Amino acid sequence: MQSSSSSCATHAIAPSRVVRGERAWRESLKLIPALTRRPALLGRSQATADLRDQLESDLHTVGVDSVQVELEYDCCEHDLQRLQDTLNSHGCDGVIAAGGGKVLDAGKLLADRLQLNCITVPLSAATCAGWTALSNIYSTDGAFEGDVALQRCPDLLIFDHSFARLAPARTLASGIADALAKWYEASVSSGASNDGIIQQAVQMARVLRDQLLLDAKEALENPKSEAWVRVAEACGLTAGVIGGLGGAQCRTVAAHAVHNGLTQLPACHQVLHGEKVGFGILVQLRLEERLGGSQLAAQARRQLFPLLHDMGVPVTLEDLGLGQAGLHELRQACQFACRAGSDLHHLPFPVSETELLEALVSTQSGVAAPTRQANRSGS
Repeated sequence: MQSSSSSCATHAIAPSRVVRGERAWRESLKLIPALTRRPALLGRSQATADLRDQLESDLHTVGVDSVQVELEYDCCEHDLQRLQDTLNSHGCDGVIAAGGGKVLDAGKLLADRLQLNCITVPLSAATCAGWTALSNIYSTDGAFEGDVALQRCPDLLIFDHSFARLAPARTLASGIADALAKWYEASVSSGASNDGIIQQAVQMARVLRDQLLLDAKEALENPKSEAWVRVAEACGLTAGVIGGLGGAQCRTVAAHAVHNGLTQLPACHQVLHGEKVGFGILVQLRLEERLGGSQLAAQARRQLFPLLHDMGVPVTLEDLGLGQAGLHELRQACQFACRAGSDLHHLPFPVSETELLEALVSTQSGVAAPTRQANRSGS
């Protein structure tokens, strides 16, 4: 979160403490009792239920009596109100959010509203939600509604490599796409900033992109490699550093606006956050190419398209499950993405709903796509 005036700016840059590595959870157990003695242990996916049971057992060994609670939907007001009442009735004095991005967002927002300490435990490298002072709000149907700036980043972030390796490779590919957007969006929205901190955040996003382009293939093929460690931490941690340093001035642009629009369509609800953002990068580059006359954007799209394609990230409407979508559905997504206040308007040129629709259907224009051989194996 950042608020700025002509004289000062305030940043929520990072968690108070970050523990990362192969035994990060075990090493962190001794830190947790100082933050909470009766936390809500928040999760969602049935696939992580056994792991959360183990976390609860581990907490008990250090004198922490946790209460397991679960999201029914994405991070939405319906769940938040219900969970807020549950936490109050159980006398919870903290929140430990263990899961993917929407679980982490919900845990942070609950802790913020109840003024409790917050611990985030990402169970994949799909997003940097475990780091940031920001939560996204969705409807019970999974449609994006808006984001909420929080007072601070989590008090403790535990990035345990062994947990993230349990997640499907698809989640890492999604995280790579989401992290790549840091450069493609920040370079457009903030590349010309005169603020030194913003300039440095943008350059960090460039370095992050370069590292991902170099390491993504090996990381997905070999979860035991050093490349996997670099990529997983880039997605789960470094992307959050950039957001914390850059704050509100280092803005998201069309890639996330397209994601937000696509969430309005039920056919896309099984597509991961970063997968929609990755497709959104291609759409943004197409807009820059067609409306902004940028040949660099055209070159970047040709470079990025095969990488996303080979990782199994959607690169066309057909990949998103929208091959048979009616024009009214696509226009619904474009209308939401172009609404007043949308991040789309951080582009340096105006974009109409029709122009966005044209970009949605032409992400593959001028690019020869190979046969998809995505790495979808578990990691």
